[in-house]
Parts: sequence; C-alpha cells; structure tokens
Amino acid sequence: MDKALQTMIDNMPEKTGKSLDEWKLILTGKAFAKHSEAVKYLKSEYGVTHGFANTIVTLSKEETNTPEDLVSTQYKGKEALKPIYEALIQHVNSLGNDITITPKKGSVSIIRKRQFILIKPATKTRIDLGFKLKDKPTTERLENSGPFGTMCTHRVRIGNIDEIDEELKNWINEAYEKSI
Repeated sequence: MDKALQTMIDNMPEKTGKSLDEWKLILTGKAFAKHSEAVKYLKSEYGVTHGFANTIVTLSKEETNTPEDLVSTQYKGKEALKPIYEALIQHVNSLGNDITITPKKGSVSIIRKRQFILIKPATKTRIDLGFKLKDKPTTERLENSGPFGTMCTHRVRIGNIDEIDEELKNWINEAYEKSI
C-alpha cells in the first residue's frame, strides 16, 4: 500500500468520524449498480468528502470480491465459455504446485515467478488466451498479442473446448517452463 493511501486510512476516523472497517460495515449489504452511486450515497447520507468516499468504496470492493466472485462476474452472460476456462485451469494446475492463479476484474493471470498466461473472456463466444513466449514466431493460430499489448507476446482465440488440444497445451507448457 502506498504511503498516501495509508495516511488517508489512518486519518479517516478523525476526518470522517469512522474507521475504514466501520465504513465497510455500513456498505455491507448495500447493492449499488455503479461505483459512483456508492460514492454519492456516502457523500449525501454521511457528508463524507469525495476523496474519502471514493477511497472507502474502492477499498470495500477490493476486499468483498473473492477470486470466485471475480471469475463469476467475468462469465456473466458468457456462461458457455466457463467450461473452456475450467479446462484451461485444470491443465494449468497439472503443471506444478508453484503456480498462482490471480483473478482480476476482466481476466485471470496465471503466474509462476511471473505471469506466463492470461485468460480473458473477450466476447460472448470467445476466450483470448495470452502467452509470454518471447522469440516464438507467430502462426495463423498463435497470433501476435493483439489487445494484450506488452502483457503478452502472443494470443490464441478459443471458441470451443475442443480447441484445448495438444498444440495449445504444449504452448501453455512452454510458457510455464520459460517463466522461471
């Protein structure tokens, strides 16, 4: 946590009348469709300044979203892709016990010493699987990283579970081996 954020959290009881944990309790059970609605609620109902309200809402969301929640949210409206995601995770878990699976808001990072693949439900019909495979030539299937930019060197588009074949698994294995 950076110093400025920690200072803000430390000053919260004095400046807002409540600790961060007390504010989190107030937000527990509230269902806001948007971040801005929760900020507006704290400002109008409790007179919290915008900066503190934004920080409270942001930190409340971070801790209430479990990894499972983050993955479920990614696949809302894209449920047909969830079996593909699960098959990819099953293969990743077979590689070794030195892997960290880190769900984020829009993707899941697979990390060894560093990220070696990234799983992202790109559309309702396709998962984009990003790879770190430095110096590997692109092919028709193993494309340039596309929207992943520098996070990945390559991308494979997966629209069907049958596309998790030996070739794809070999690329995953290679990325894992190179991530030492």
